[in-house]
Amino acid sequence: MFSGSIVALLTPFKNGKVDEKAFQSFVDWQIGQGTNGLVPVGTTGESPTLSHEEHMRVVELCIEAAAGRVPVIAGAGSNSTAEAIAFTRHAKKAGAEAVLTVTPYYNKPTQEGLYQHYKAIHDAVEIPIIIYNIPGRSVIDMTVATMARLAKLPNIVGVKDATADLTRPLRTRVEIGPEFCQLSGEDATVVGYLAQGGHGCISVTANVAPAQCSQLHAAWTANDRPTVERLRDQLMPLHHALFLETSPAPVKYAASLLGLCSEEVRLPVVPVTDATRTAVREAMVKAGVLN
Repeated sequence: MFSGSIVALLTPFKNGKVDEKAFQSFVDWQIGQGTNGLVPVGTTGESPTLSHEEHMRVVELCIEAAAGRVPVIAGAGSNSTAEAIAFTRHAKKAGAEAVLTVTPYYNKPTQEGLYQHYKAIHDAVEIPIIIYNIPGRSVIDMTVATMARLAKLPNIVGVKDATADLTRPLRTRVEIGPEFCQLSGEDATVVGYLAQGGHGCISVTANVAPAQCSQLHAAWTANDRPTVERLRDQLMPLHHALFLETSPAPVKYAASLLGLCSEEVRLPVVPVTDATRTAVREAMVKAGVLN
């Protein structure tokens, strides 16, 4: 079971190319700060604007840098089922522990189409698959009933739930069972998600506050409610600031303030405005990650 604070890794760029040295240093720093797992080439990793070669290289770099210390859940989704299978095959060959597979975007499949998409990937590659349900970006929303149907397949092991609907984890737990891994995709609601039956979070904020995010999950597990509440409140302004503009531009700016990488993004995402820079900087101070 994957649990705790799992970071949705950003992909550093330098002069238009993937900054491989910065990325591997960033992975090592994340693990040293207590992050419980790594997700390369998700939305935060700017997967839509990575070439296939870059996508696969970033997965390989992450697995190499992690060196088995924490699990790597490789982003392997696409709105083309054949392409998603190819990315999944590569992730397995590279040594990922699991893959994160987004619901197909733009082509708006039916619930039956969603089922057949994931079943085809499941049947093609033997590796644990986590469904990434994010209707805000993919438009389509996988129902609990479809997820329960998919959960009967042995390698469909969990979900990254970015619906921000706090009824979902409990409904999913009741429908599928407590063994189905439920990871929040929304930092701001993570404590509520855990209270409703969740197991962890695939986090954007953990890119720049990995220790605090990890400590929150450890405190939850230890039933240390005062620490949970303190960290929840401390991190909330940062959760908000990192989505004032299109992600990952704000979190890349935040990472640049910590000297972790440049703030460079790829079009059509653009660097953040001065107002957002001020808000991000102030939120980082409040969160205790920047002096």
